[in-house]
Amino acid sequence: MSKIYEALLRAERDRVEASTETLTGEEATAVLPGEQTSTRWQVAPVSETILERPAYRPTGSSSPASADAVLADRHPRNPAPGESRVLPGVAQAAKSVEPASIDLRQVPTRTWTPVFAQLPSLEERGSGVEQFRSLRSRMFEFRDLNKLKSVLVSSGLPQEGKSFITANLAISFSKHKASRVLLIDGDMRRSSLHKMLGAPNDVGLSDYLAGKVPLLEVIQRASTGEKALPPGLASLTFISGGTEAQNAADLSGNHRFDQLIATLAPSFDWIVVDSSPVNLVADGVNLARACDGVLLVARGGSTKYETAQRALLELKASRILGFVLNAVKRPPVTGGYYGYDSYDPPKREPELSAE
Repeated sequence: MSKIYEALLRAERDRVEASTETLTGEEATAVLPGEQTSTRWQVAPVSETILERPAYRPTGSSSPASADAVLADRHPRNPAPGESRVLPGVAQAAKSVEPASIDLRQVPTRTWTPVFAQLPSLEERGSGVEQFRSLRSRMFEFRDLNKLKSVLVSSGLPQEGKSFITANLAISFSKHKASRVLLIDGDMRRSSLHKMLGAPNDVGLSDYLAGKVPLLEVIQRASTGEKALPPGLASLTFISGGTEAQNAADLSGNHRFDQLIATLAPSFDWIVVDSSPVNLVADGVNLARACDGVLLVARGGSTKYETAQRALLELKASRILGFVLNAVKRPPVTGGYYGYDSYDPPKREPELSAE
């Protein structure tokens, strides 16, 4: 559209100069009043159709209008001498831009009452914590060769354990050398991470994306009162899902989530985002575009192959890190090793009869 617009301007300028018989053979340059003639006026692209109308002539003047007057008439919003070039609304929008980074010391602390039964990664020993340590190691190995800080966790359908994996992976990251980890509940339709952490959910991601609250009002850190924080929660920062949003697809697709990730990324070592199931709604697909990679969750003995394949297709524009198989009845290794009772090899399973 801008090329068509510039062509129309050039044609109008040629017509005006021909009528005044002052053609010099050089291309005319539109100049704002009061400025040096070496300053070119940058014409912003417009979407409306330009209607043909006669050039503006001051009252009582019989002389043809100059090219500058024609341009000024076609653009009545041109600034007067000494006025700002900022269009209406731009200054107001600039005031709402979030800061380039966040001081974690300014993040408010809220009382959390974590549900330990759903957070095995808070334990020091056990099969569950070892599985999340193994997953964490795979993520660090990948980051050694690739850019990876923000990870979205999703699944094809509900009830596959994506929120469980998200929360425990974030805590496992946080326990590793006290890494600074941001956990975001991006499932704005059915948020659940705040229930696992026992954290408040009065405002959260949906409220920020809707432009209702500034960023600092939706971020929280843990405080258990007089009790010491369990390892893994002390360096964990959390953004809950917020008010349940039926327009979550629209909220997840606006620019504010990209802005949130860009603003907070310098302050954290890892950002882990939970999302809605990608086979049902577009929320997770939209959020994934702002993240460096995606982990997909499948439930052992429940998730169908077609469901997993469709989830991969829904996220084809994102970098898929792999699948996490959840709710496996038999871990890869069982026995005393994971119980830390001994380092004896696992007991052999009894062989099945051929009958």
